Amino acid sequence: MVVKLYARDTDNPLFANDPQRERAALQALGGTGMVPHYLSDGAFEGQQWLAYTHIPGETWSQNAGHVAQLLGRLHDQPAISGLPQGCNGSRALAEQTHHILGRCQGAETLLAVEPRGEVVPYLSPTLIHGDPVPGNIVAHDGTLTLIDWQCPQIGDPTEDLALFLSPAMQQVYRGAPLSAAEEAAFLDRYPDPQLVARYLALRPWYHWRMAAYCLWRDQRDGRTPSRAFDLELAALRACPESG
Repeated sequence: MVVKLYARDTDNPLFANDPQRERAALQALGGTGMVPHYLSDGAFEGQQWLAYTHIPGETWSQNAGHVAQLLGRLHDQPAISGLPQGCNGSRALAEQTHHILGRCQGAETLLAVEPRGEVVPYLSPTLIHGDPVPGNIVAHDGTLTLIDWQCPQIGDPTEDLALFLSPAMQQVYRGAPLSAAEEAAFLDRYPDPQLVARYLALRPWYHWRMAAYCLWRDQRDGRTPSRAFDLELAALRACPESG
């Protein structure tokens, strides 16, 4: 059994920590194999808790194509009522990034490389995990299960693609970004080529936002710019579409 006790008053500008959302996702997706089995939830000394069955396995580390197939299945699931709308389109991503940078010191470097152009919102928002990084994917018995459902949304599926492919998130959880071959395998195995093309169009904004998030985290934790920040900024600068 896993019992999660949720921290009070979290103020993360990108990743929510909502026990109600996690309960809703585990209950709605129960039986699909994509989530742990929900057991119970409640409150303890004013803090929310939630319990689910433990999945013996290992944190994901290889076979990016398998993750792409898992996310493709997730994005085909029915929407869950009560979930918030996620960022959708380049304007919304830019607004969110400016909000994050407004909480940072020395944001001029990132403000100077804001992507140009516009990608319109996705017209058919779907259920997304909102945080499908390697640490939230358990490999077991030849399959994969997503855990840590604190921030699911109804949004643009490319959000999940961007978070998994993020060099910063791969560095933090796996110790290294994906290789070019691993990234290509992921994009090749994702079942909707049109969404892959959309992700590639939005990639500069996703890298820009993640670089801003890394800057915020580094400053919050009293660190100099981290390897994760450097990787994300380099990825942004490598985008041909980036300004």
